[in-house]
Amino acid sequence: MPLNRRDIIQLASAIEERRDALREEIRREVARGREETYAELTGATHDRGEEALADLVADLGNAEVTRDLEELRGLEAALRRIADGGFGLCADCGADVPLERLRVQPAAERCLECQARHEKTYRAA
Repeated sequence: MPLNRRDIIQLASAIEERRDALREEIRREVARGREETYAELTGATHDRGEEALADLVADLGNAEVTRDLEELRGLEAALRRIADGGFGLCADCGADVPLERLRVQPAAERCLECQARHEKTYRAA
């Protein structure tokens, strides 16, 4: 069943709220990364264990930002689909994406069947 205007407005609002929260999270994480120098993370002794821990902390911070950026891109794409009139339609088969799915994952591009197929096809090895 196609989305009605009220549903689209509610979902757009949820997307915008999440987008704004993600932008703030990314800003904080990047600022924190700039404040924490490698020397501060490794400490004064610079042993191999502390260096490995510092690398891990830096990598985790980068992974968090990368994950958040991916989600942000998905939300921005969803807002473009809303503006273009294609929101709520499966990108693969053109069927309606169920409202329940969009409420849980407002940036969803695919119906459940196509999403499952997509994940099986492009699963990370």
